Amino acid sequence: MAWRGHAPLLVAALAPATMNDMKPTLFFRFAALAVAALAVDCAQNPVTGRQDLVLMSETQEVQIGREEDPKVKQEYGVYGAPAVQQYVSQVGQRLAKSSHRPSLDYHFTVVDSPEINAFALPGGYVYVTRGILAYLNSEAELAAVLGHEIGHVTARHSVQQITAATVASAGAAILQIFLPELRGQAGDTVLNLLGNVLLSGYGREHELEADRLGAEYLARTGYDPQAMIRVIGALKNQELFDAEVARQEGREPRAYHGLFATHPDNDTRLQEMIGGARRYARPDARTAREEYLRRIDAMVFGDSPQQGIVRHNDFYHAELGFAMRFPAGWRVKNQPERVFAVSPGSDALIELRVAGPARGSPAEALRRFLRLAPGAEVASTSINGLPAATANVGVRGRPTRVATIFLGKGAYVIAGQALSVTVMNRWQGEINGTIRSFHAISAKERVAARPLAVRIITASSGMTFADLARRSPLGHNAEGYLRLINAKYPRGEPQAGEPIKIVE
Repeated sequence: MAWRGHAPLLVAALAPATMNDMKPTLFFRFAALAVAALAVDCAQNPVTGRQDLVLMSETQEVQIGREEDPKVKQEYGVYGAPAVQQYVSQVGQRLAKSSHRPSLDYHFTVVDSPEINAFALPGGYVYVTRGILAYLNSEAELAAVLGHEIGHVTARHSVQQITAATVASAGAAILQIFLPELRGQAGDTVLNLLGNVLLSGYGREHELEADRLGAEYLARTGYDPQAMIRVIGALKNQELFDAEVARQEGREPRAYHGLFATHPDNDTRLQEMIGGARRYARPDARTAREEYLRRIDAMVFGDSPQQGIVRHNDFYHAELGFAMRFPAGWRVKNQPERVFAVSPGSDALIELRVAGPARGSPAEALRRFLRLAPGAEVASTSINGLPAATANVGVRGRPTRVATIFLGKGAYVIAGQALSVTVMNRWQGEINGTIRSFHAISAKERVAARPLAVRIITASSGMTFADLARRSPLGHNAEGYLRLINAKYPRGEPQAGEPIKIVE
């Protein structure tokens, strides 16, 4: 959670706390932009040489990337380590020069997110999360992630997706004009099916092509193309591990690549795609494991100070100067615009947002935020010595308890919502307790608010991940996390003398 203004209250959408996939969000934004295009044209694909049906020229493609880039950086934040940013950019630029579109002006950015992800905008804007860097173990693996995303750019995958989505939308509108019987709920179902047909093939095939292209760029640049397999294998291991953690936490599992039902080592199609890059491979292929580990030593792991730190169910935000506690047993998720917790069973949710500057009184701020009618009842109060106001309202037909609290120059909104009045009565104590827990951060809590960091150590003889896990702040799954970030999952152990990552 960071101070980035405020948005309308979104607590009405109660659902299990799952990872927000950056790529679909960006895709639908592109599609909205593309709807304004007036004509469909054919253009030669830079990779295949085929004539593709596309909506935009390269100039328009670059313009979309340029316009969306600041929004991505605003939404996710830019990781504030210039040396890491420069390193990632240098690796990316070398790969881009060996790609099918070397004349594009490429931009590579590490976004300040703990999620394991990478994505690209049209026109050469490539992003990797700080989170995925912690799971890579060499410069070659970093190059594999960047090469995969460059492959999406060079093959114009996002442009093809925009075209397919827009043509589907346009076709639906035309069908509704000429076939009135398609209007209404049944018609919507038919039209959705038609749209899905037009969009079929934009999953595994495009990802495999990006893997193939990325492996080729790796080989052309002097890296071992098999690094692509190692990265996808590491991500598959992370997916398998997270599925186990998700079962413990009662949530949906997360996935980055998400396209391989078996382990990538056993995926024949993927092996064929990567194998084609061998003709470009060099005998002295670069791995640069120790160089990579040196570069990420001391990198933030998990939550960043700019978005606040979650420790168990406590939330600390040293920069904004407050702390609070979510109910025990609830799943807490920290996002750039909000931090929220979902109840066991996903029938209630508590959300904290920044509500802008502290103007007027808390009651007035609450009325503005919720757009309440002048006569709506709002109670002024005090919470841990801070001016506050509370109200019980209905949001989209669901009972909601909302509080506005002033601290310093900022206003904060905490809202608890349940699926029904009965459920609200069950969780009323937890919701009120969370609201009442908001307070100015103490000196002791500022120490707890320090972020975790990746550190590189040299393994000693007899060292085990079980021993390291007992001293780790990563909790009861620490052993699994340590194996994952060191490419030792599921049963590997450190070898004496090798550099390994720990989190402290």
